[in-house]
Amino acid sequence: MLELAGVSVRFGGRAAVDGVDLEVDEHETVCLLGPSGSGKSTLLRVVAGLQPVSAGRVLLGGADQARVPVHRRGVGLMFQDHQLFPHRDVGGNVAFGLRMQGAARAAQQARVAELLELVGLPGAGRRPVSSLSGGEQQRVALARALAPSPRLLMLDEPLGQLDRGLRERLVVELRELFTRLGTTVLAVTHDQGEAFALADRVVVMREGRIAQAGTPLEVWQRPASEFVARFLGFDNVVPATVSDGSAATPWGEVPVPEGSPRGEHRLLVRPAGVRLAGDGLACEVESRTFRGAHVALRLRPAGGPALEAECDLAGAPAPGERVAVEFAPSEVVVIPASPRP
Repeated sequence: MLELAGVSVRFGGRAAVDGVDLEVDEHETVCLLGPSGSGKSTLLRVVAGLQPVSAGRVLLGGADQARVPVHRRGVGLMFQDHQLFPHRDVGGNVAFGLRMQGAARAAQQARVAELLELVGLPGAGRRPVSSLSGGEQQRVALARALAPSPRLLMLDEPLGQLDRGLRERLVVELRELFTRLGTTVLAVTHDQGEAFALADRVVVMREGRIAQAGTPLEVWQRPASEFVARFLGFDNVVPATVSDGSAATPWGEVPVPEGSPRGEHRLLVRPAGVRLAGDGLACEVESRTFRGAHVALRLRPAGGPALEAECDLAGAPAPGERVAVEFAPSEVVVIPASPRP
């Protein structure tokens, strides 16, 4: 459906997007994930035709889009702030793209009714947009983007202005909706939880380049670099010398999964793999934070950097207590030494 081949965008001497190659299959949902300034929104604007490229090609359905204007690309774009027309009611907003296509009035009305039902706002066509909650505005903006049946739907931080509870609920609804419609989606977000819940494939970006691409499970289980690991929220990353079955680290010997590459690498230990034990690395509890079903601990070992750990609510040690920890190899990831992605 979509192919980016060597796409670069430069602003003066700075590369906002730097030689990106990416393919999005039909009916696939791909999320561009990364910190502010990583180039993800610029890439979305390139696909939409809102940002010219400095180099490379954008192809939709195999056709080069270099000379195709925005309104003829057949893509839908939904922004973070929704950008609804305040002078039009809900139905008028949803029907906007259909009117631009010259659809008959009856066809517009039928499509608007169908989409409002689909996004959970049946019968809301006459409501003024000023009366809508943030979640309802998001649904109307989505219906408006879907109305012209775009071959590619693009979302730019679509849930960014909503509170966490509503965001978590809507992202599940969006995934179910896209699956039911067979929509091809390219979305941008800085929230890994949102990306992992929504996407078939996650593309992590750093400084205009792709740092890693894969299914949510692949990226979560096997971060390709220290940058990706830390962006996903994992701070237990240290240099390590890996040999058979273990690695020498600032925390001492840490067991590693079978088949891990030997040599000088970086080692990630997920917090779930730092387990309280009778014997092991001596640490002092610096802090504890309750996070629903578990407690997050920050531990200070006698040697090496601080450790993040997780434990059950029952019996969670208090700050100032002394504990010992051991490492579970199933939660250890050897990150091969490599140059900057």
